[in-house]
Amino acid sequence: MKSMRPLPSIIDFCMLLSAISTLIRGMLTLGQQKEAQEMLTEMLRNNITPDIQTYSMLIDMYCKDGKVGEARDIFVHMTERGFVPDIITYSALLDGYCLRGEMDEAEKLMDLMVENGCKPDVVTYSSLINGYCKSKKIDKALGLLQEMHFNGLAPNVITYSTLIDALCKDNQLKLAHQFFKEMEAHGLKPDVITWNSLLDGMCRNAQIDKAVATVKEMESTGVVPNIITYSILMDGFCEANRLREAVDIFSFLTAKGLHDVRAYTIMIKGFCKEGLLVKADELLKNMEDNGCFPDECTFNTIIRGFIDGKDISRALELVRLMRIKEFAADNHTISSFVGLLTDPNIDDADKDLLKKFLEN
Repeated sequence: MKSMRPLPSIIDFCMLLSAISTLIRGMLTLGQQKEAQEMLTEMLRNNITPDIQTYSMLIDMYCKDGKVGEARDIFVHMTERGFVPDIITYSALLDGYCLRGEMDEAEKLMDLMVENGCKPDVVTYSSLINGYCKSKKIDKALGLLQEMHFNGLAPNVITYSTLIDALCKDNQLKLAHQFFKEMEAHGLKPDVITWNSLLDGMCRNAQIDKAVATVKEMESTGVVPNIITYSILMDGFCEANRLREAVDIFSFLTAKGLHDVRAYTIMIKGFCKEGLLVKADELLKNMEDNGCFPDECTFNTIIRGFIDGKDISRALELVRLMRIKEFAADNHTISSFVGLLTDPNIDDADKDLLKKFLEN
């Protein structure tokens, strides 16, 4: 019986508590979430409380796993046991709210944090800025940037990159470039993620030649283009009806053994746009041969391509395969399916299949 065991000395108990907390943190670091949770449950059952660092890691783990409710419960549990959350604890939970777009909850937590004398740092502000950018509330994000400056906090590469990406997606290229220059002026070196955001913005605004020149500028600073960089350029060339140049980049990538599902999907879309359905179909078949498996986006892209190209028979074959793979149709593909339901040349079985996608 546990009650009959000799009690450890206070020193031994503290050492045991430290060892258990270290073990839980080790499990979390190794991604052993279930085992860590089981050990935590056993600790609490025996009235043994983990340290603040362990609590913070648990909260961070649940937030990154999308389980913000569980993270909130742990936060409440630790405060009820007398633990005072630190900047790491607050930031972990706040980031969880922001990743889920729960900005009202994030703001409340920020207010609570300040009330309890815990000053937000650059990580906290960057999480909030990211949350507002993802929620398409860029003005709020820009306001937080000004607040950072007012509080004497210097934005880091992540802060600037987040804003630049959001501005580019909102077609505010001029302001995005201003922040890019401001970032460099403050001694921060843009990484490949920052550069890619700018490139994507240029391609979205039909500035493909400027994007190509920007890649050369990027390389001159020592930043190496990655697969995303090349995919952005490929998409830009396809949208500009310059398929040959997109094919050249794709051939360059595959020659290096770089087989990426996004790159394949972009090329399939490019071929479909030009009415080269046979080429698109060949590329789809080549993907798996090269160990690159089509995803949901790939299927939506090629199915729409065949529907638009009036090859309904092949489109329906792909729809059946899409159903087997349990992929969902996106809104654009659904719209294409609606048009097929009134086609007298499509049999009832295929129409029933299309309706299943509409129901989902």
